[in-house]
Amino acid sequence: MAGSALGTVLKGRWYFVVAVCSAGLLAWVPFVHARSHLRRAAVTRLTWCYGAAAVVIGTLVSVAPRDASGEVTAGLGNTLSAIGGLLAIATAAVACVQLAPLRREVYAGAPAPEPALAAALEARERRAEARKIATTDPLLARDLKIGRPDLPRTYDDGGLVDLNAAPAPAIAEACGLDETTADDIVAARPPGGYLAVDDVFAAVDVPINAWDVIRDRAVAVPGT
Repeated sequence: MAGSALGTVLKGRWYFVVAVCSAGLLAWVPFVHARSHLRRAAVTRLTWCYGAAAVVIGTLVSVAPRDASGEVTAGLGNTLSAIGGLLAIATAAVACVQLAPLRREVYAGAPAPEPALAAALEARERRAEARKIATTDPLLARDLKIGRPDLPRTYDDGGLVDLNAAPAPAIAEACGLDETTADDIVAARPPGGYLAVDDVFAAVDVPINAWDVIRDRAVAVPGT
C-alpha cells in the first residue's frame, strides 16, 4: 500500500524536471501531455501561453549582440540576456505551480463527480446554451422547439419551457407550479409574448418561492 502511494507521488515528476531543466523553454511540453489526458480548453490555453513564452525567451537570447568570440557584449546585449534569463526563471517557476494540480489529475485521477450532480450540472449547461440560441436566433430556437416539451423533438434544451408558447400543463410541470398559476401565465401573455422571463412576475401573482425555479427553467422565446 505504501509502495503504491509512493509510486503515485513519484509519477509525473518529469513535468517539473522538463520545466526547470529547460529553463522554461520546454515548459509547454508537460501541458501538451496533460491536455491529451484532460482535454480541457483551459489547459490548451496554458499550452499556447508557455509556447509563446518559449518563443520570447529564445528570441531575447538569440538577438543579444555578441562579440567575435561569441560572448554577449556589454550594454544592450547584457540587458537582453538578463531579461531573457529572468523570464526563463519566472516561466519555469510559474509552470511548476500550475503543473502540480494537473499532474495529480493525470496520474492519480480526478475523483468522478456524483452521477446526480453531474447530470444536474450538464442540464444547467444545456439550458444556458438553449437560452443563448433563443436570444440570438429565435427562428432557430423555434425550429429546435426549445422550451416545448409538449412537442416531439430531438434537441435537448436541458428542461426549459417557453412561457410564450408552451401550454399551461407543460409550464406547471417544468416550473413546479400549480395548474391555476400556470393557467394565469398563459392567459396573461401579451400579444407579442413576454419579453423576458421576469416579466411574468409583474403580470401574474406568482409565489415568490417559485421565482428562482422559473428563472432557472423558463425561457421567453421572442416571436412565439
